[in-house]
This record gives sequence, structure tokens and C-alpha cells, in this order.
Amino acid sequence: MMSATELSRVKDIYLPQKATVTEIYSMTATEKFFRFHLEEGEALPYMPGQFMEVSVPGFGEAPISISSSPTRTDDTTFEMVIRKAGNVTTALHALVPGEPVGLRGPYGTHFPVEESMKGKDIVFVCGGIGLVPVRSAIHYVLDHRENYGQVTILSGTRSPEDRLFTEELYEWKTRSDVNFLETVDTADKRWGGTVGVITTLLKQVHIDPTKTVVVICGPPIMYKFVLLELRKLNVDINQIYVSLERHMRCAVGKCGHCQINGLYACQKGAVFNYADIVDVREAI
Repeated sequence: MMSATELSRVKDIYLPQKATVTEIYSMTATEKFFRFHLEEGEALPYMPGQFMEVSVPGFGEAPISISSSPTRTDDTTFEMVIRKAGNVTTALHALVPGEPVGLRGPYGTHFPVEESMKGKDIVFVCGGIGLVPVRSAIHYVLDHRENYGQVTILSGTRSPEDRLFTEELYEWKTRSDVNFLETVDTADKRWGGTVGVITTLLKQVHIDPTKTVVVICGPPIMYKFVLLELRKLNVDINQIYVSLERHMRCAVGKCGHCQINGLYACQKGAVFNYADIVDVREAI
């Protein structure tokens, strides 16, 4: 049996730490950028692909992907991009710098930037808001550029107005050590780039299936067609990683809302090796 001192050190998995909004601004009509800083308590080290539970007093909490990289922030600072889609996210969008929130986490699995991606060519496939969690892995890889082979970033959005992190997109496009391609579903008069679904970009990229790791995140329909295209390119399913977020609530495998045929997305994910879920019905 643990002593009273030992019990006092046990972290309550449901108790958020107090954090403060230090920066917030609009990125699109529905997305805002946030930077949070933990005010007290232990630091929370994280890896690319993990998520946090963000709470607003009186409104509840919501699982939000971490968009920053641990290579560019400390363990008490987190960057997120939050889409206005419900009561909690609407309350978050109404906040201003200096206001408090609660942060629980980090939770979930992460992109294997150290374990399986080192020494490999990397292809990031990002659809819409899927760029948000993948941005963390992109920054991590670029900040340790010497540890990876060819780096390709493919980004697709519905329209030019929906593009996120536009300054970073330009930076990636102009880097000599990155192959960056993007497309939009519907162009406007100012758009001079590619128009079409994101799989059109895959056809413009040379992929060596023997040494390439592919990271995918985007809307559900995108996975189906990207995975079909990767199959044509003979990319091994063990070399494909997908980020799936399915109605996560408690984030610790207690409530069951994120179950996919008995698999808890909050614990086994949100980052999955595709080989582990290829036979799981309704996973993708």
C-alpha cells in the first residue's frame, strides 16, 4: 500500500493543469491559432502527433492536436490550431490573450520520428486541417534535417482561403532540401498553382518504396484514395502512418467513445501504423 506522501504524488488523470492563452489569431474563417503556457505544476514533454484535452470552465473540454514541435517550444508551451465546430471550440474562439484554460495530457501515440523514420525518405500527405498535427512532425524532421533522406510535403485544401500556415508553406517551397507541392480543389482568380485532389500530387513524386515512410492526415475520404495510390506505388503498409481522431472524450480509455471494433483510438492512436489497423473494420 502506498503512503500518504506517495499518494500525494500520483497525478489525477482527470485533473487539468492551469494554462494561459498567450497568443491567438485567426488563420481562416473557421480556424484560429493558439499558444498556451502552463502556469504551474510539472512540465509535460510531448512528441509530434500527440494531443491534449483543452477545457474552458463552464463549457467542458475537447481533444486538440498539438501543432508545435518540441524542438521549437519548451515542455510548458503548446501551439494548436482549433476549428470552431462546437460549444467548447466556440468558447475557445471567444478567448483573448491572458485568459485561463485547462490542459490535460499529452495523450496518445506519436509519429515515429526517432524510431522508424530516421535515415528514410519521408513523404507527408496533409489534407486540409490534417496539416495541423503533421506540422509538428515536419518541424521536428526539418530541425534534425541531417537525420533524414528526401523530404516531400504534399498539401491539399478545398480553396486558397482554407490554406493554413501560409508563410511556412512558402518557406518549405523555397527550401532546396524539401520537395513541396500543394493543390486546391477549387481555385480563385489569384491562384496560379495546381487544382485537383491531393492524389494528383502523388503522381508527380518519385517514391522509392524500399526506403520511404509515408505520413498521412486529412479527411476520411482522402485516406481511401491516398492509400490506393500508395498501393500502386508498392509502398509497404508497415511504412505508412496515419493519424485518426475518433470522438475522443476522456483520452484515457475509460469512456469508450473512441472505440473502433474494440480498439481505443485515444490509447492506441491517434497515430497508427497502417499495418496495425488495415484489417480493422471502419478504421479508415
